[in-house]
Amino acid sequence: MIRADLSKRTADWREQLWTRRIADDRFEVTCLPFFTYGICYRDVVTIDGNHMVSAVVEKSGHRTLRVALAAEHRDGERLHDLLHGKVTEVGLPHEWLHGTYLAVDLAPGADAAGLVAVLESPSQKGALHWEIDV
Repeated sequence: MIRADLSKRTADWREQLWTRRIADDRFEVTCLPFFTYGICYRDVVTIDGNHMVSAVVEKSGHRTLRVALAAEHRDGERLHDLLHGKVTEVGLPHEWLHGTYLAVDLAPGADAAGLVAVLESPSQKGALHWEIDV
């Protein structure tokens, strides 16, 4: 496990990333980052002496679709169920954090249009925020 430094957004904030060592100084990311921009599943990174990501040295071509459900929104539980059902239905690998954050792996060539269509209306109503990172 390594960490990504997110302190530019929030002081002393880090995200733990599961990895697989592929060389002494290179690690392949084996999880879906929830908060770390610019790092996706199967990207290859290097680390510093504190096990913090120092550079992305090889992009995998994967993208990460991230969704944050608005905790105060009355439809949160229904939206969680709807989104979970949709990503399962289309077979996209995904991970949930605290039931309100969703990270979805978009492998090269993956079509996210069906999922994005589901996100549009709740996003416009302020029930969630979403983005796709490369």
